Amino acid sequence: MQIWITLIEYLYTVTLAGMALYAVYISILMVLYLWHRREPLPQPPAVAEEMLPYVTVQLPLRNERYVVQRLLNAVAAFDWPRERLEIQVLDDSDDDTTALVQAEVRRLQEQGVTIYMLHREHPTGHKAGALAEGLRQARGEFIAIFDADFAPPPDFLRRTVPHFVADASLGMVQTRWGHLNADYSMITKAQTLILDAHFTVEHISRNRSGLLINFNGTGGVWRRAAIESAGGWQADTLTEDLDLSLRAQMAGWHALYLPQVVCPAEVPPLAAAFKQQQYRWAKGAAQVLRKLGAAILRSPRLTRRQKVMVLLQLSAYATQSLFLMMIVLSLPMMLYHPHLPGIIPFLGAVASIPPLLYVLGQIELYRDWPRHILAYPGLMLLGVGLSWSCTLALLDGFLHWGGEFVRTPKFRLEGRSGRWQGRRYRLRRDKATRGEIFIGLYALVTLWLAIYLRQWPVVAYSAIYALGEGLMVASVLGQRPLEQVFRPHMAYVNLPTKSDR
Repeated sequence: MQIWITLIEYLYTVTLAGMALYAVYISILMVLYLWHRREPLPQPPAVAEEMLPYVTVQLPLRNERYVVQRLLNAVAAFDWPRERLEIQVLDDSDDDTTALVQAEVRRLQEQGVTIYMLHREHPTGHKAGALAEGLRQARGEFIAIFDADFAPPPDFLRRTVPHFVADASLGMVQTRWGHLNADYSMITKAQTLILDAHFTVEHISRNRSGLLINFNGTGGVWRRAAIESAGGWQADTLTEDLDLSLRAQMAGWHALYLPQVVCPAEVPPLAAAFKQQQYRWAKGAAQVLRKLGAAILRSPRLTRRQKVMVLLQLSAYATQSLFLMMIVLSLPMMLYHPHLPGIIPFLGAVASIPPLLYVLGQIELYRDWPRHILAYPGLMLLGVGLSWSCTLALLDGFLHWGGEFVRTPKFRLEGRSGRWQGRRYRLRRDKATRGEIFIGLYALVTLWLAIYLRQWPVVAYSAIYALGEGLMVASVLGQRPLEQVFRPHMAYVNLPTKSDR
């Protein structure tokens, strides 16, 4: 029995120490952000009209019938000389999206836009494969990339490409994501807290203090030479954007973040869609860590500070596993009352720092930030509900290369308008659902015992965990009949519905 109690003590201490370490990493980013936030924003240098370079815009998409026309119209409206702009629609669709793209491309071509579609009936390499195939046929010296749910502003190229002309060592420019449907629901509001913190506090602190930043896969521009010299797009990870951006910076190319250039995009309205998106990002981050970790440590170009911070960045999803361990340990902690070391209160205080990251992100962007931060309880539920799925993703990423690229469905939701119910691209149960059901029940048992023993801190923690896991399960069951919960995994189903006919 004493061995069992000692093991509980050890695991709890190590888990809390891991959470405190991540909190220290977040604290460093927040301090760097506060130190650099008042620095002047980089402004595009003046470039003569005849000196503007040729740009290729790549639009990788798959089954995007609801948003593709909005994207094509937005990109076709770019303020850039038409004789120096081409648009590639990299279509891997297997539904009627292809027909919609063909019709829209013909219409835009008749208006004088240089646009064409590259359709792959048997796509390999997912998004990385589509981008690589398009690059082989691209004529542009610079490559702008947008996912299907984005609506970039007309002056996007004017505010980004001139930076490359002025700096021959600049390999990548990333801009800030905006939100077309931030106020659509509690789920979308919670997600915007994460995105705003990433695109303000994290990106600003990293870029302005000389740390490595990541390309976010869309809403950015690449120098073609940087892509090619870094080894090109590679499909052995599910986060080809993160992989390439780190390889390019390790090869000596610089990156620039422009927070004042905003590209609005759609936020997933479903908790299940957000979970699958996070699964892909967590697995991809683990794969990139596995792929580049040793190279980062050996890199002669990177400073020690850069190496430590980027390795912590790649390991950030491990906090989800730590959250999971905390709820697993809560029940035996109440039953056996182990003697914990005196450092535990200090570690607990440090581990409580990260929520300030989201507050800073809202203060940076919105005058009415207190209203926005009210979505934090929803973010807590989403965060704890992801713990089992992200743990599976990390294990998957460390054990396997590549994998299924589960697309996040979009429905053209803007503001509070639009509906996803009854439309195509309905998500099915993923392989985490059964585990989430079990963990939710475990949290309920812990909650009941904590109430009986009057362990009020554990009551609050267990209630949040039970609600979070319940939210994830209900998000899937809300779309599909209950009898399909335990069917084999499928990313989504592309079925005609009454509203589509």
